[in-house]
Amino acid sequence: MSKKTYDAVALFSAGLDSLLAVKVIEAQGLTVKCLHFTSPFFGHPRRLGYWRRTYGLDLAAVDAGEEFVRMMLAGPRFGFGRFFNPCVDCKILMLTRARELMERYGARFIVTGEVVGQRPMSQRQDSMNSVRNESGTRDVLLRPLCALRQEPTPMETSGLVDRQRLLGFWGRGRTAQLELARDLGITDIPTPAGGCLLTEEPSAKRYAPIFAAVAEPPAAHFHLANVGRQYWSGTHWLSIGRDKKSNDRLSELARPEDLVFVTQGYPGPLAVGRELAGPWDLGAVADAAAFVASFSPRAVAAGGPVTVAVRQGGAQRTVSVAPARTTPLGWSEPTWAQAAPVRDRMDPKNRP
Repeated sequence: MSKKTYDAVALFSAGLDSLLAVKVIEAQGLTVKCLHFTSPFFGHPRRLGYWRRTYGLDLAAVDAGEEFVRMMLAGPRFGFGRFFNPCVDCKILMLTRARELMERYGARFIVTGEVVGQRPMSQRQDSMNSVRNESGTRDVLLRPLCALRQEPTPMETSGLVDRQRLLGFWGRGRTAQLELARDLGITDIPTPAGGCLLTEEPSAKRYAPIFAAVAEPPAAHFHLANVGRQYWSGTHWLSIGRDKKSNDRLSELARPEDLVFVTQGYPGPLAVGRELAGPWDLGAVADAAAFVASFSPRAVAAGGPVTVAVRQGGAQRTVSVAPARTTPLGWSEPTWAQAAPVRDRMDPKNRP
């Protein structure tokens, strides 16, 4: 058990709606523990300190990455959205986990910032009913911002929460939320939460080759896919840095068994090759090295072979290659045209 107990736990996405929902409940003298769920696809655990200072929230990060990937692999029961987003199943997963965490925090109910009609997939009334029922939270889930458009919950009928001080927001507009924020004294208005990379084509297409190449990929694969440039040749995978920040991040994410490429004598990117289907042969390593070196303009301008260091585990070797953007392996960036069939195969709605 946590040393401190709370009246409620809340799903805190860092968007305005979830912030308002927490503040509406706190305004009734109730204590709330905010749960910020994270995965390779959403969440910003490094911002917890900022949110604590700015909004006075009591926050904890909850890593749901591995179970989220398992849910994707099993096929989300309610299907995907336009890209790889399993929005309804995502909310079910988070609420199920929040229900499990209630005991740790001594909480009596769960708060979310959902508003009927605000999101086309997960915040229709039928979807919200499915989320509540499938997560087993029927008797403990309170949606303060649209509560007046829902049947009273046990928290309201028992008098724990004053229903007259809850709201009846509806639809995609933001005017009512902004007015409430001003009434509550919130001056640093967060942008709409969104932020899920699975809803965006540029990021969603990075994930499909992993699902296609690996039967049970760990969450770590998708963290790597978020960084730098992504190139594939069959099951050969290269993540290439764009700048110092992404080079440093790739260095952090590299595992001992990964191949790490660095062009010697010239400024250029760090690259990580992740072996998904067994060790790369010498030809593949040299091919990748030539491709990585082609992202160093000065190495290309040198007009001859350059040396690329290749580190794997505690060992390092060098290869001499001519920088080349076009190589026998034919490295290419993923496209949504390639990703969509992978998504469709994973969607249970398309299974026989």
